[in-house]
Amino acid sequence: MKKTILIATLVFFYCTNIQAQGFSLGIKGGADVLKLSGKSFDDEFAYGYHLGGFAEIKLNKTFGIQPEIYYSSTSMKTSNSLDSIYSNVDVKNIKLGYINIPILLNFKPSKKICLQVGPRYGILSNSSLSVKQNAENAFKSGDFSLLAGIQLNFSKIRVYGRYQVGLTDINDATSQEKWKSQTIHVGVGLKIL
Repeated sequence: MKKTILIATLVFFYCTNIQAQGFSLGIKGGADVLKLSGKSFDDEFAYGYHLGGFAEIKLNKTFGIQPEIYYSSTSMKTSNSLDSIYSNVDVKNIKLGYINIPILLNFKPSKKICLQVGPRYGILSNSSLSVKQNAENAFKSGDFSLLAGIQLNFSKIRVYGRYQVGLTDINDATSQEKWKSQTIHVGVGLKIL
């Protein structure tokens, strides 16, 4: 995990130092709507938030790269079948926090519209199932996903909507079922540099 953080940080700073045709930095925040697949979780979406920053690197008038780093937090309800994984643990709510590092390819068909796609790696920064310490080992420390969405650019304001689908199983407790995430991100960014 330390190696992954180091590589992602180096890539981010390398990208920010590239002498491209245009470079800017900004802050962002918004709402997350998350769903975890698997019988251990209620079949409903949970709500959370995300806060962080982004860099925009123009390669030409049409294409660019947008590395980001942001923190996200979501609370969700479990189903009764979680007891089969953790016997005698009465857990109703789970809170997950991730440090997310997406690297997005931006395609601008027009000046105000930007289509985005790219990979995202999430590093689990905290998980809270219950007061039992071994419950923290239920989730893997990393989550690899694919993002796709649209961003609207208005001068310094960025308004975006994205869909994220988890490609890896984040269940570290048992091999009986796979837990994969789906997230809808909606937010606003502000270009500050």
